[in-house]
Amino acid sequence: MVHLITGNKGKGKTKWMLSKANAEIKNILGSVCYIDKNSQHMYELNNKIRLINVTDYMIENTDQFLGFVGGIISQDHDLEQMYFDSFLNTAHIEGNDISGPISRLQAMSSKFGIDFYISISMDKDELPAELKECVTAAL
Repeated sequence: MVHLITGNKGKGKTKWMLSKANAEIKNILGSVCYIDKNSQHMYELNNKIRLINVTDYMIENTDQFLGFVGGIISQDHDLEQMYFDSFLNTAHIEGNDISGPISRLQAMSSKFGIDFYISISMDKDELPAELKECVTAAL
């Protein structure tokens, strides 16, 4: 399932995601991956959570980002949850329609049984209508 955490910059989305990831790692049997635009939160995450700094991998567009996610999934058959902080930035979507990439993540979620938690620097009201049902937290 795709879970959207929405809110304008500075509303606490990252704090919510870090707290959720740290709480979930205690309750699941599989693995958790946290993708961010830097390694700043390395010490705030439980050491069982894999933190990936996406800027280390020279990703330049949304298709490359989604391919990168597919590669991570293909290498970890125990993966249960992925967290995408600063999604619009890390996935190179800022200023573009997010419906297509979210739809592709929903397909990956269904096929591989992975929950995606995605922070988006947008107000819930700015989201396309078909994505509003995916909002888990509106900050």
